[in-house]
Amino acid sequence: MILQQYKIVFGGSMGAGKSAAIKALSDIPVLETEAMNTDTQRHSKSLTTVGIDYGEIVLEDDTKIGLYGTPGQDRFDFMWTIVCKGAIGVVILIDHSRAERLQDLDAYVRAFESYSENIVVGVTHMDQPNDQMLKIYRDWMSLHHYNYPVFSIDARQKDDVLLLIEVLISHVEINSLSMV
Repeated sequence: MILQQYKIVFGGSMGAGKSAAIKALSDIPVLETEAMNTDTQRHSKSLTTVGIDYGEIVLEDDTKIGLYGTPGQDRFDFMWTIVCKGAIGVVILIDHSRAERLQDLDAYVRAFESYSENIVVGVTHMDQPNDQMLKIYRDWMSLHHYNYPVFSIDARQKDDVLLLIEVLISHVEINSLSMV
């Protein structure tokens, strides 16, 4: 049985880097549920997550955080409800290289906002990340009245993924202080 004190969920489009992000951050070997990709029209990668990915990070104060990766395909969206139960936040990863990136952002924000108010967005696959390229995502957020933080990240880089986790944890801490 997997036990942890806290849970963070990674959601987003297929190929956006959810599995890579968990691998980059996890302090334990990652449990993966990958199978042959049969949806090659959506993404050319050979394997894709069909259940959950699971890893853990242990903070300096020995707090354990479970890292749960969801499948990106809509046909597995029934898993999202199960995985998000009890999560302190959701990391949504969006593949910038996809022409449908804003449609992906719309779909995943709308889906995951029903599970958590604590969301951060990581934009992956940006050849040359810069703030101007993130403007399309920030403009979309503003147009749709969302105020979620958006960062350009390389899902394979521990420090990039850790930034997203730190933002989620900071939001939880700020909210707990305001309740006191």
